[in-house]
Amino acid sequence: MRKIVAGKLHGLTVTGADLNYHGSITLDPEHCEEAGILPLEFVEIWNRNSGARISTYVILGERGSRCCILNGAAARTCQPGDEVIICNSVYVPEGEIVALRPKVLTFDKENRITGRLTYEVTRDSTGAYRFAVRDESGSEKKVPLRTDV
Repeated sequence: MRKIVAGKLHGLTVTGADLNYHGSITLDPEHCEEAGILPLEFVEIWNRNSGARISTYVILGERGSRCCILNGAAARTCQPGDEVIICNSVYVPEGEIVALRPKVLTFDKENRITGRLTYEVTRDSTGAYRFAVRDESGSEKKVPLRTDV
């Protein structure tokens, strides 16, 4: 079994940090549903401002709120205004990786979705793996993909 990216929220801005709440991260259900992230699912969080990397579980906030609130101990790693990447994963047998199509959402500073991408792994005629990032229209994007251009 291999641990594979299942979905990702890329460039979400932290809207709150509540040290006194029970641990977790509170996210907008609309973002989670579109990326395939479930309530109570463990996610990895990577802070683009500080480099901190943590793991915690998801609780759902108010629908349409565009919230991203770090709770409990996680609140020490991310502050309002920080940009984070949130990723869930799934364990699959290596041969099933080609069936996955992880969804990646990108965001502006107000946590509005600015892009919808899909990761795709295929095998060529020699059995070698190929990786592609596709936009909403299905067009292949250049890898590595830069978000600041």
